[in-house]
Formats: sequence, structure tokens, C-alpha cells
Amino acid sequence: MKIAIISDLHGNMPALKAVLADMSFFNPDQIYCLGDLTDAAPWHNEVMELIRALEIPTIMGNHDERIAFDHPVLPLQKHSQIEQEARLAAINFTKQDITASNKAFLATLLPSLRIEVDGLNILLVHGSPDSNEEYLYEDREEHMVIEMFRKQGVDLIICGHTHLSYLRFFSDFVTQSDKLLINAGSVGRSKEEDRKACYLQLEILAANEASGLDRLKPTIRKISYSIEETIEGIKNSPIPDFYADFLSNIKT
Repeated sequence: MKIAIISDLHGNMPALKAVLADMSFFNPDQIYCLGDLTDAAPWHNEVMELIRALEIPTIMGNHDERIAFDHPVLPLQKHSQIEQEARLAAINFTKQDITASNKAFLATLLPSLRIEVDGLNILLVHGSPDSNEEYLYEDREEHMVIEMFRKQGVDLIICGHTHLSYLRFFSDFVTQSDKLLINAGSVGRSKEEDRKACYLQLEILAANEASGLDRLKPTIRKISYSIEETIEGIKNSPIPDFYADFLSNIKT
């Protein structure tokens, strides 16, 4: 079975189109989205309409929840004053511009999703199993991650939210089982130095072909796209130029 995971699109239609085009060569049996369809680029309605047209099962990201239910925008300590102001302006623009149909769609999104493939148990979340606001960075303490796996009773957890992709393997010596935590990165607003659109390809072998995590063949894909089109789109929209400048800050 082949699965593709996208996350953190943030209204970036050029990036989403590039990822879907690349994905066509992988030819997944199913695509899943880990949420955050809105904000930071001006194509939130177009992104949602494409996700809906493709009938991609989608999890509610923290941005989606804020738009769906008109939650207030609270400042985050990690943000500078400039980023706090840009974030507020971008979210307020989405709240004003989103169609009623797309807003209703966001309110229907799943908080998480469990998948079982021939005895292999997978949990899809936006941030963490506990909250779509919690960041699971790659350096999270090992004992905390193992406890999270025990609590959830799964073999694999796939998350987004940090905009930084990684694969991290764990061995739980109590349950004598191996676990895998994957962050699928961000399609639309990658915080990785190359700013490429990032997503996960996951091939799952049948139980009679391999055992345990050897059944998993994960590949994190980083795709070039017309980032200049996104930058221009932001600059020609009410989305603050802060997000265009962020995307243009590419390190090679």
C-alpha cells in the first residue's frame, strides 16, 4: 500500500500543485492531509476547494480551528513583534475572505485519524496526539515520546505543525517493540533552509513480506516550485509581505 501525507499548506496553491504533480509519479492509494490549509498565502479558498474536490481526508490544524470557530488570535512568545502583527493581519484576512462553504468545511475536520494496515497501527495528527497546538520537534525527550506511543497504542505517528521534517526511530524495551515518529514537513511554508515544498511518501509492505517497522519505506520528498509566483501573489494581496520575505530567505 502507498500513502502520501501532506501538511501545513497555508494557502500556497503553487506549492500544492507542484506536490500533487510530483505525487502522481508515486501513485499513492490514498492521500491524507494533516491540516493548516489557511493563512500565510492568499489562495486559502482555492486550496480548500482542491482538497475537497480530491476528497482528501484532512485533520484540523490549529489555523483551521481558529478560522472555523472564530477563535481570538493570541500572541505567541516565540514570535517577534513584527511576526505577531503579520500573523494577526493574515488570519484576519482569511476570516474576512473565506467562503461560507469553506468555513463550514473547516469545522468538519477530524482532530486526528487512525489507520490500520494489515496489523500495523498508524496515528495521524497535526501537532501531537494531545493538541494541534503542541510542537513535536525532533529533539523531544525520548522517554516522553515512548510514553506517548504507549498511551496511543500505535506503531507509527505522523505529525506536522513544526514545518520541519524528520524521521525518528525509537525502541521501547518495556513492550519490546520499535516505533517511528515522522514529521511530514510543510507544503506551503517550509522552515527548512531550501524552502522547498515538503511531503511524505510512505510505502507499507504486506505482513507476509516483512515484519515490524521493516514493513515501512518512508521517503520525505522536497519539491521545487514557482516560489516566485507565491511571493508575487502574497505581495499583491492583503497578506503581509512578511510571509513573502520569509519564503525568499533561501539558503543553499
